Amino acid sequence: MKLIIAIVNSDDSGAVSSALNKNGFFVTKMSTTGGFLRKGNTTLFIGTDDEKVDQVVEIIRTHAKKRVEKEPTVPPTEMGEFFTPIMVDVVVGGATVFVVDIARFEKI
Repeated sequence: MKLIIAIVNSDDSGAVSSALNKNGFFVTKMSTTGGFLRKGNTTLFIGTDDEKVDQVVEIIRTHAKKRVEKEPTVPPTEMGEFFTPIMVDVVVGGATVFVVDIARFEKI
């Protein structure tokens, strides 16, 4: 038995969860926040048999797309100076996936 922990962009979480459900996987969702961009993420917990791990990962890969967004950055300024944010391209989306062995699983 495996526990798959997938951290996906909140914009993709509905599509990923729906696709997993349609393929017979149960998903628990938890809202989380990323440390780098401080943007909303969703952490998905999926328990499954060892032989179905690749299927789950492929569903996540298909529905959690990477994309480039513009994010403002603030250049360093002296006290009292006005600043204009500089827009930079940042890659968001995709997924971070952990697969963990489970010693025991019960659905009560």
